[in-house]
Amino acid sequence: MAKSRKSGLKSRHKTYHKLLRPEALTAAATGPWNVPDLCAAYSWPNNLAGGGVIAIVELAGGWTQTDMDSFFKSLGQPPPQITDISVDETKNNPNQGVGASFDPDIEVTLNIQIAAASYYAATGKPADIRVYWSKDIASAVQKAADDGCDVCSISWGGDEAIWGAAAVQAMEAVAEASTRAGMTIFAATGDNDAGDGGPTPANVDAPSSCPHIVACGGTNKTATTEKVWNETPGNSNGQGTGGGYSTVFPPQNFQKGAPPAPARATFGTGRMIPDVCADADPMTGYRVFLHRAPAVVGGTSAAAPLYAGLFASFGKKLGFVTPTLWDNQDAFNDITDGDNGMYLAKPGPDPCSGIGSPIGTKIAALFVGKS
Repeated sequence: MAKSRKSGLKSRHKTYHKLLRPEALTAAATGPWNVPDLCAAYSWPNNLAGGGVIAIVELAGGWTQTDMDSFFKSLGQPPPQITDISVDETKNNPNQGVGASFDPDIEVTLNIQIAAASYYAATGKPADIRVYWSKDIASAVQKAADDGCDVCSISWGGDEAIWGAAAVQAMEAVAEASTRAGMTIFAATGDNDAGDGGPTPANVDAPSSCPHIVACGGTNKTATTEKVWNETPGNSNGQGTGGGYSTVFPPQNFQKGAPPAPARATFGTGRMIPDVCADADPMTGYRVFLHRAPAVVGGTSAAAPLYAGLFASFGKKLGFVTPTLWDNQDAFNDITDGDNGMYLAKPGPDPCSGIGSPIGTKIAALFVGKS
């Protein structure tokens, strides 16, 4: 497999994943969600055999057993089996960024807790999670595939312009080889709206722009409504879901019904992201435990592990699932309200919400027993 030249720490999403203490939420807020309740709202299957091993890519920060025990006790679930694997000298190193503008422990903790709780909701069994520590995303994905992991979740990334075309293409080479080996890969599309913090109003986030990675966008989901996540509608460089068109990869034939980039577009015109979406707005966010206290997190980083937990419950070695998802769009809730500053949600696929948010039982019917 090829190896990305991209430096990991430089490729993190520019806006950290917003963390709110529960007391900071207003009475008008319609969230946050406990993960099992969100899974139920998305019609998760249950009592599946499971068996898929979940790899989670991390570049910095860390997790503590105390936070894991508290979180899973609060849900009445056993904690998952968590194994740390260092690809280079990077290791689990928690509590180094507490109070900083970007505390990477937020990333690490939410990834593990959401993936494991999602898996448990579908299986009633604790997840097998391997955390791959590396300075480089591609190296971690490669190692996870070599180790035989079945699903991989990536919540770190940056706009394609920062990566550079060569590094994004190298990342795709790793992703393609990994899916051939049977591993399914999910990645967040970023939290800075269509601009993704890049040099123009429309940029897409890598590695989610890679065709062999399922790109996960974000929504604001309540018990009765769901719309594109954008805290300042119409703003392409605020807090909200990433999405748009790649400048590196061409349109993909498997993305049936994906609208082309706007005529005379001066930004990307290639592969559309996201492929799928799920709740990500901090105001309808996820309850976690972090630094010995309950907290609420949001960001598309939450959507990727939510899907990873679900797909690990389907079994082993599903590989490149994205064409199947696009062929079965009725297994998703079509999101038709909202924008990410540059693109509007419309009926059918769009560059804010992809083909929509999950209907878990319908997605399970596509894969369970077929791996």
